[in-house]
Amino acid sequence: MLITRRLEFDAGHRISTHASQCRHLHGHRYVIEVTLSGNIIAEEGVPEQGMVMDFSEVKRIVREQIVDPWDHAFLVYKNDTMVVDFLRSLENHKTVILDSQPTAENLANVAFLILDEAFQKNYGDRLRLERVRLYETPNCWADATRAHHGI
Repeated sequence: MLITRRLEFDAGHRISTHASQCRHLHGHRYVIEVTLSGNIIAEEGVPEQGMVMDFSEVKRIVREQIVDPWDHAFLVYKNDTMVVDFLRSLENHKTVILDSQPTAENLANVAFLILDEAFQKNYGDRLRLERVRLYETPNCWADATRAHHGI
């Protein structure tokens, strides 16, 4: 059985090597969808009976690991030194420095790896992260899947 939880956050970024508009500082209303697989819990009397996992627990983990750190932050590539230096000069600025350009594809991959570790830590083999879909706009998104990661 597959279940999916959707959350939203706002963040700024720029793609420093982009040949068009995305090379400028700008922001998006990102949407992240997290899809997990697992068996429906059949145990009588437990709060999760009939569920793969309580959606509120999915929300808690995704918020802690991705949404809270990235919401209203500027997501920046570590080698975009001019912007990194500028952001570091702003007192208490919320900045997330990444090992790759903050494209939808790379952000989906980073989120997948972070969340896969978090769900394994909390649920072991009972649940499995299958996909992270990250919308940069309502019409553009990237999917990071377990098959893509080869894990």
